[in-house]
Amino acid sequence: MSADEHVGRSSGAGPDEGPDHGADAGSGSGPGDGGTAGGSTTDETEQDPFAVFRPKRGRLVAITLAIAAVVIFTFIGVFINASRIHDFQVSDRVLLASIGWILAALFWRYATIRAVPTREGLTVRNLFTTTRVTWPQVVAMQFGGGMPWPTLELNDTETLAVMAIQRSDGPRSVEEARRLYALVKGLGEARDW
Repeated sequence: MSADEHVGRSSGAGPDEGPDHGADAGSGSGPGDGGTAGGSTTDETEQDPFAVFRPKRGRLVAITLAIAAVVIFTFIGVFINASRIHDFQVSDRVLLASIGWILAALFWRYATIRAVPTREGLTVRNLFTTTRVTWPQVVAMQFGGGMPWPTLELNDTETLAVMAIQRSDGPRSVEEARRLYALVKGLGEARDW
């Protein structure tokens, strides 16, 4: 990996220097450094650095797909007509509707992705797992080179994806990554290399 892909790993350079660091993650600097238009996201996160991290666009898409899956599969299950090939019984109709509910449960789980920071550590709820790490366990953070979400490097050589911050959220993802990086640097043992 290049030095530009490691937030906080460039020797002598600050986290906002270099081609990727100013655009991908930084030191939690203020609204005058290229924040979002209007600055509402920056103002909210600067007031509370321990606000919960949640994706915006991915969450909205997941909730919409969950509702659509329930409506479409339930509608098909209720109103499907019998054909010469197959006579749809009640069990077949329930099965069709339940497919929509199962899909909705998966989409709902995606919609509930989040990362909850506290003074002690970070609880990361990704799609299938929930992991709790303390700040001293985090030695570095990556969010460069088109990565879809930040990755925390832990002191036991493991990595942890933080899906709650998604690049698809545009400039908001950069601000959220900066806020997470500031927490990692301020409360943990992450260091510049």
